[in-house]
Amino acid sequence: MPVIAPMPAARPAQLPSQREGAERSVAAGTTVDHLTETYRAHYRSLLGLAALLLDDTASCEDVVQEAFIRVHSARSRVREPEKTLAYLRQTVVNLSRSALRRRILGLKLLSKPMPDMASAEEGAYDQLERDALIKAMRGLQRRQREVLVLRYFADMTEAQVADTLGISLGSVKAYGSRGIAALRVVMEAQA
Repeated sequence: MPVIAPMPAARPAQLPSQREGAERSVAAGTTVDHLTETYRAHYRSLLGLAALLLDDTASCEDVVQEAFIRVHSARSRVREPEKTLAYLRQTVVNLSRSALRRRILGLKLLSKPMPDMASAEEGAYDQLERDALIKAMRGLQRRQREVLVLRYFADMTEAQVADTLGISLGSVKAYGSRGIAALRVVMEAQA
């Protein structure tokens, strides 16, 4: 259901004395002609100021143009025309700071690049090797397979493997070395 806003109240007509006061305040501020002359005389120097604060020409030009637009729209607040250039310089500095803040924020929000990943072919090749290793492990004796899985896949020490399986440390070493030798023979035969 659309919302209907109420009609704004009619503004009272300005009295002649109020209009004269408004015209005097514009006359007291910077005129468009003065701003145009300031533009012609100081555009390059303001561009140089922006160039000291920013790193690319396009941003510098944008900042200086925006500064002139803002001063033009607020020219009635610049009471003394000789302060127009100072007001423009301050506006260029502030806009340059804002542009840099936006860039820094943009860089912080950029997604982090993905770590180097293996190509699809490498991933497939690794999967084939893994499958071949698993198949070769199934061909080992039960104790050799248990020792190798606990030692290398579960990352246990030889003493922990001995305790887990209830066999001596010497038996763990013997089963481990025979299992690796048997795996090497099978894997080399497949290559």
